[in-house]
Amino acid sequence: MSPARAKVAKVAKAGAGKRPRATASPARGTISLLEAVPFACAAYARDDGTLVAANRRFDDEFAALPEHGQREQLLARLSEGALDEAESPEVRAPHSGRWYSLHWGQAQHDGQPLALLTAIDISERIEALDSRKSQQEKLLFTSRMMSVGEMAATLAHELNQPLAAIVNYLNGSLRLVDQAGGPAQVERALQAARTQAEHAAAVISRVREFVRAREPRRDAQDVHAMAATVLELLRLEAERQQLRIDVALAASLPHVYADRVMVEQVLLNLVKNAIESMRGIPAAKRELRVEGRVNLDDEVEIRVCDRGTGLSSAEQDQLFSPFFTTKNDGLGIGLAICRSIIEYHKGRLFFEPHEGGGSVFGFTLPRYEAGGDQ
Repeated sequence: MSPARAKVAKVAKAGAGKRPRATASPARGTISLLEAVPFACAAYARDDGTLVAANRRFDDEFAALPEHGQREQLLARLSEGALDEAESPEVRAPHSGRWYSLHWGQAQHDGQPLALLTAIDISERIEALDSRKSQQEKLLFTSRMMSVGEMAATLAHELNQPLAAIVNYLNGSLRLVDQAGGPAQVERALQAARTQAEHAAAVISRVREFVRAREPRRDAQDVHAMAATVLELLRLEAERQQLRIDVALAASLPHVYADRVMVEQVLLNLVKNAIESMRGIPAAKRELRVEGRVNLDDEVEIRVCDRGTGLSSAEQDQLFSPFFTTKNDGLGIGLAICRSIIEYHKGRLFFEPHEGGGSVFGFTLPRYEAGGDQ
């Protein structure tokens, strides 16, 4: 090996500092030629892959990588694996975040065979493609959500009248039972049915308001009361599934600034999902826990913890994407709507794996500050 190449190889192995500039390099002819290339360009010895020469652009863009002095090491770092010279891949430089298209050529200098690497910066093209893809996804999402909104408004309108009729029939039945001195069990059943019907009517009313983008009716709400309402609605379902529900809400939990029906609907959806996730496990292991606390950001945090089958990494990545679902008969809009409702309340909806198996879905809400600017 010539003294010049030995010096370059020594610098590359040490992985420290930039390669000497053109004025100091013995491979002056090669570097002069590379400087005429308008992209980052470097020449590597074909026999051992050692960096022989590079232009200033290559130094500026890749000298910060310790592996830049060896061809195979540089390719492995850029591609996070092995790359063959026959490929022209698009890679992302880990030190700068820039995207490059790599191209190889062959040359000779003073009888020495060289492999020429040209790295073309394509970051702007990648960003433009990502931006266009994002815009297309937003347009598709908006189109679908408009359809969902129209469907929700139509269903709400069609369900209002039968629900009002059900409430009227139940009120009439209660009056008849009271006049006839009927059994107390029948009266309690009718009252429970009326409560459910009124709750359904309230939910539909809020859905119509939400679709119309009206401001929710936010006020001071007791988390304990909202949780009790939701769990009572799902009590029979939990009993059918032989599932135990534990409530662990801090006794000193402050009131939240929220629309009660909307937040109850979010909690109802999360608890129902938790119950459904445990259908396939032994009854003895079906445990659901609803927790509440004030977190480090001084927000009220509600968590629904289950012992279900959990979610894969791929499912977790798409969890809150509209129209993604893990259910055979699901529409994939439940969690997306829940997130919209919570974000509307200036909170956040989140997921994390449950230690020991299962899932944790939670959300945060702002505390109610009496007399303050909510």
